[in-house]
Amino acid sequence: MTSSVSVSSDSPSVNERLPRLQLRNISKSFGGVHALQHVDFEVYDGEVVALVGDNGAGKSTLIKTISGAYVPDEGETLLDGQPVSISSPQDSTRLGIETVYQDLALCDNLDVVANLWLGREAYRDLVPGVLRVLDETEMEHQTLDVLKVLDVKIPSVRSTVASLSGGQRQCIAVAKTILRQPKVVLLDEPTAALGVAQTRQVLNLILRLKERGLAVVVISHNLHDVFEVADRIIVMRLGRRDSTFDTRSSSREQVVAAITGATSGVAA
Repeated sequence: MTSSVSVSSDSPSVNERLPRLQLRNISKSFGGVHALQHVDFEVYDGEVVALVGDNGAGKSTLIKTISGAYVPDEGETLLDGQPVSISSPQDSTRLGIETVYQDLALCDNLDVVANLWLGREAYRDLVPGVLRVLDETEMEHQTLDVLKVLDVKIPSVRSTVASLSGGQRQCIAVAKTILRQPKVVLLDEPTAALGVAQTRQVLNLILRLKERGLAVVVISHNLHDVFEVADRIIVMRLGRRDSTFDTRSSSREQVVAAITGATSGVAA
């Protein structure tokens, strides 16, 4: 039986510890196209880092490299300061890195509980050593626990995903990753195509992930949303890490200038 959901809320300052996840000198090419060129990246516990940049800047390639969908041509990945190998999505999940893509990977015809536990259902012995059945009570209990931790409000955990709003679906996709007790959560355009109220729901969820001590990486084209939740903004341009901004001391105009190539370099 799977243990209850718990996420650490400890959040010492960034300067006191190693990055939870760090990439060094990552490069990835597709034929003659250099999608990533010697990219460094880091994210700390209790921090939200936003990856921004124009189309083709390398944001999605970097996320897919972290998630194991792509294997880099060169460079190294470190988790808690230790080198790790990520050559598949299974490797990434095993290391505690969870990714929520834009399509959410949810089954509309299943209820919330079934979606959260799909492929790793909890069982109980009906006849020890002979017959096991789904432990619906335990799965529902833990689903309610994780939704409470994240302050996600839905009509019922037995509601089908098809009946939920876009914001609620995004929250369910994130809750699905939290059940696995991740160290790092990657969110690909989490507020794309959402209304104002639904966007606010998702942004609040991102802040709660940060408050729980997780390292969170967000890809977004919406700088308003980025400045709402991110601690640092990393600008990707033409496959390289172009600039880094501290949101507390930077403006949208500065970030836009870096994205368009009007300025470049590191701003902290």
